[in-house]
Amino acid sequence: MKKVSLSGSRRENVGKKDAKALRNSGNVPCVLYGGKEQIHFSVPTVEFKPLVYTPGVAFVDITIDGNTYAAILQDIQYHPVSDNIYHVDFKELVDDKKIVMSIPVKTTGLAKGVSLGGKMIAKLRKISVKALPKDMPEDVMLDVTPLDMGQSIKIKDLNFENLELLDSPNSVVVTIRATRAVAAATRGGK
Repeated sequence: MKKVSLSGSRRENVGKKDAKALRNSGNVPCVLYGGKEQIHFSVPTVEFKPLVYTPGVAFVDITIDGNTYAAILQDIQYHPVSDNIYHVDFKELVDDKKIVMSIPVKTTGLAKGVSLGGKMIAKLRKISVKALPKDMPEDVMLDVTPLDMGQSIKIKDLNFENLELLDSPNSVVVTIRATRAVAAATRGGK
């Protein structure tokens, strides 16, 4: 799992005026919860780039006033007009407590149906999983090589050690569809 480090400062005042002043000075108001105490702090906006603007999932080491906390990004709010980061919630990781995350799905191999002229369609780009922090994968790899035309991989077809899949069992992750040209060829070119 990829790790990102952030350095924050504890917030003295927690209120709208304080949060607005933080944003105007180039900082983002944040909250860390899930541990022994809830911590309100701020982080410079520029530090969020490697965490927010990447497709992968990352654990975050947050240093606040000399103490380092292991966490995950739980929620992020953006300004409705400017799209600037408005507020961030982090959840502190506890080694023996399971966490829920959305993990990116990646595929390997060339599906049999694609080599026959079909098209692979990724229906779910991320799947929700529940696991202990030490068991959380950076991504989920699916081998699509055996998939023929019209076949799919559903959540119920997946089985990963130490991972609980939270999406609906009948949700399609990836499917192989016949293109119009292939469909026309199988009907005799009409």
